[in-house]
This record gives sequence, C-alpha cells and structure tokens, in this order.
Amino acid sequence: MTTLKLDDLDRLYPAPKPRTIAKAIDHVDKHAARFIQLSPFCVLASVGKDGAVDASPRGGEPGFVHIDGPTRLFLPDRPGNNRLDSLRNILSGSGEVGMLFFIPGIDDCLRLNGRASLNGDPAVAAGMIEFGKPPRTVLQIDVREVYLHCPKAMMRAAIWSPATHLPRETLPSLGDMIRDQTGMASTESNAEAMTRYKDQL
Repeated sequence: MTTLKLDDLDRLYPAPKPRTIAKAIDHVDKHAARFIQLSPFCVLASVGKDGAVDASPRGGEPGFVHIDGPTRLFLPDRPGNNRLDSLRNILSGSGEVGMLFFIPGIDDCLRLNGRASLNGDPAVAAGMIEFGKPPRTVLQIDVREVYLHCPKAMMRAAIWSPATHLPRETLPSLGDMIRDQTGMASTESNAEAMTRYKDQL
C-alpha cells in the first residue's frame, strides 16, 4: 500500500477555482437561510476530547433548525437512542461541529461549520415545540463558515431518483440486524418497534 502525504495532494489534484474559495462566507446570508428553512434533514458532525468523531442524522419539519440571526442557529435535540454521542462530544471537546443540510429533490447541499454549546434556556426550548413536545435540550451553534456545495456527489448517487430507491425488504429489519450483531433479541415485534418510533418522534 502506498501511503500518501499532505504534499501529494497538490500533485494529484488541480487547484480549486477562485470562486470555490470565495464562496465560503462567515455568516448565514439570504440564500443559506432559505436553504436551512427548506431543509427537513441534516447531518451533525462533532468531535470529542479524545479526538473521536461522530456524525449524527437530525430531522424534523422543514426549518426545524432555527436561525437566530446571521451567525447563530438553534438545533433542537429530539428523542433518539439516548447514547448522546453528539452532546457528549460537544460538552467534552472543543465544541467544533460541521453540518450538512439537504432538501429532498434538490441535489445542491449546504455545508456549515461552527462551535456548538448546549443552551439550557427554557424559553428557547418552548419556542421549538414539534410533534407536540419541546426538545429536552437545544444546541446553540455559533456560525464560522457557510458554503453551498456543488451537486456532483448527489448526482452520482441519484439519491432522489425513484429508480434508485430500494424496497425496505431488501434488508432485514433494524431489530433483526441488531439482534444478529449483539445476540440480544428484542421483546417487541418489528411492527411494534415501528409504532414506538412513531410515538417517540
């Protein structure tokens, strides 16, 4: 195996175009704001004090990530698996996070980097009721860098094309896969698990 080094990148890849560098801005402008307001799904990446990186899916109604001015976002933390990997990383490490926003049917995506902290203001949480309940906690993200990302990866994946969509039966159920991985069987049926997921949204 040939292990490449940092200097090899400039040899293997052409330099980015000036516009590619210039498009990174330090605030949420009107275009980034509109993108976030239309997005029902994003991925949150965080790093802990030990350097371990985690990427976590986050979703809700379009605009579930609230914009609090050009340099601040609020991300409600909805019920999940209670591992709290992202929250533990943010509280134990530097708080640096990266976010990737998607809009179904649109191949462009939005990248955002900043520093997150856990906001404990009940008034902030009360303003983010969704599915009939407020979030337990809210991530406050102070924005450092924002840029629109070209659609090449999404185009290669054809991720929004119905022609690429697979029936759920292509894979075993989530419960069955976890049982095989852990040896721990669930006491509820797959149908019961799906009902529970819906009730916990």
